[in-house]
Amino acid sequence: MSEELKDIDLYRKVLQDKDSSALRKLYQRYEKLIYSFSYKMTGDREVAEEVIQEVFLKLWKKHAPYDESKGKFSSWLLTMTRNASLDAIRKRNRHESVEYIEKDSLRVTHETPEDIMEWKEKGSAVRDCINQLKEDQQHIVHLAYYKGKTQKAISKSTDTPLGTVKGRIRLALKHLQQCLQGKGGHFE
Repeated sequence: MSEELKDIDLYRKVLQDKDSSALRKLYQRYEKLIYSFSYKMTGDREVAEEVIQEVFLKLWKKHAPYDESKGKFSSWLLTMTRNASLDAIRKRNRHESVEYIEKDSLRVTHETPEDIMEWKEKGSAVRDCINQLKEDQQHIVHLAYYKGKTQKAISKSTDTPLGTVKGRIRLALKHLQQCLQGKGGHFE
């Protein structure tokens, strides 16, 4: 299998051929992104690791088919990650009466200094692009993607019409995509 296969080609191999090496390649490409996104939402390393497993299990079992016409593969994965993270948060809130905070983690990572630097650079680029958004768009992006609020909850908490919330999110994502493309690198 070529190292340069695009995400959609790997995804098709997973779906059509049940190609575990294609799934492994997608996992290697996206596990850090999914983990960091989920960890940012949940604040829990264990939950973030479970979210990674859930997302790739859904991909393997075809529970949430990807539609190319609706956007990028990476955006679809992040949407699945966001939904799985929100489910985990809801489940934790329902079943936990005592909050456990893990102060010291014994988790071993195999990240190289180059990996860490790349993720810091990408994180910095995303933060820069978010800071370039209009203030109302920044606020809604923060509520939706970092606080995990639904569009309806954002509408209610900000006293903003639901259609306006949806429009601001759509515009913000469009501006973020353009900004990130201008910064080079691989943000898909």
